[in-house]
Amino acid sequence: MNNLNLKNLLTGTVLGLLSATTVFGQEAAEATTAQDTSLFGLLQQGGWAMYPLGLTALFMFFLIFYCWKETVASRFNPPGVTSALSDSLAARDLQKASSLCQSTPSVLTRCLTSSLSKARPEKADGNKEKIEATFMDSIEGEDGAIGQWINYLNVVAAVAPMIGLLGTVSGMISAFQTIGQVGMGDPSALAGDIGEALITTATGLTIGIPAMIAYFVFRNRLNGQILATVETGGDLIDVYVEQSAYGSPASPQAATETE
Repeated sequence: MNNLNLKNLLTGTVLGLLSATTVFGQEAAEATTAQDTSLFGLLQQGGWAMYPLGLTALFMFFLIFYCWKETVASRFNPPGVTSALSDSLAARDLQKASSLCQSTPSVLTRCLTSSLSKARPEKADGNKEKIEATFMDSIEGEDGAIGQWINYLNVVAAVAPMIGLLGTVSGMISAFQTIGQVGMGDPSALAGDIGEALITTATGLTIGIPAMIAYFVFRNRLNGQILATVETGGDLIDVYVEQSAYGSPASPQAATETE
């Protein structure tokens, strides 16, 4: 009799442990599933609008990286080249100055290459007006070439919230259709449509706000680099013009080479 009671006690204990383990395992599995799908599930719930929003986010990240790379100071005025160009222009050695510009490509050297092609050492002012006009035209071209990519960030900042708003309208339309089919008695039937409406709006704003901030940051950064380049280029042109005006007259051969 004692053995039978002991056996029943052990059997009940084992079954109780197995039952508790099963319940704990189910609760852990449900918690894990809820945790794993908390983010991915929300993105899926956003519906079709999440696909264009995802592409917009990737484009924004590309633009941020590219604009940062294009507005680095070394791409406008490489370190060390200004002093070498100043020495060459002070010596009125346009050939050496052009070689320096070609060997160190940057916004400053590209603009100087085109502007120095208008230099005329035989003139009293070295053809200053033409040099400066060509330099400013080249600067405007460089500013436009880089600035167009920065402007795309402004486009992303405007388009992303609009896509999110479109997803919101789509979700609300689906919610009203669901109400028409099942009525207001089952609020859980509306959860998916309302979730789509809210998630797309939040995602659009999450993309648009950083894009707008990045646009103003890179726009100001480009303006600062362009202004510094204009000042440096103007100083270099003044060095050449002063030497043309007060230096020794250029030889006929040098004048012919610069034309």
